[in-house]
Amino acid sequence: MPALPVEVAAAAFAALGSEQRLIVLHQLVRAGPAGLSMGELGKRSGVTGSTLTHHLKILISAGLVTQEKRGRSVICEAVDYARVEALSSYLLSECCADARPGEGHDHG
Repeated sequence: MPALPVEVAAAAFAALGSEQRLIVLHQLVRAGPAGLSMGELGKRSGVTGSTLTHHLKILISAGLVTQEKRGRSVICEAVDYARVEALSSYLLSECCADARPGEGHDHG
């Protein structure tokens, strides 16, 4: 997986800077690839209505969440797992690179 540009990583981390957005993302990760309807996502996250819509727009803009209209429902699809994994890799890819020998740690 190619390295994330710092601007992309910063935008994604900024989108996760809200407790409510982090809860929404967490619920979508738990739901898996099928995603959740807006109503179910609201129930599970405790974030509803225009507040949920606002937070979803930010997460979508950061490339972490997608939405799809299915019939009369709007489904918040599972997060872009590759993007979440890339964020983790962004933080850990050079972990301990400047540490002295023996000072690093195992990431398990």
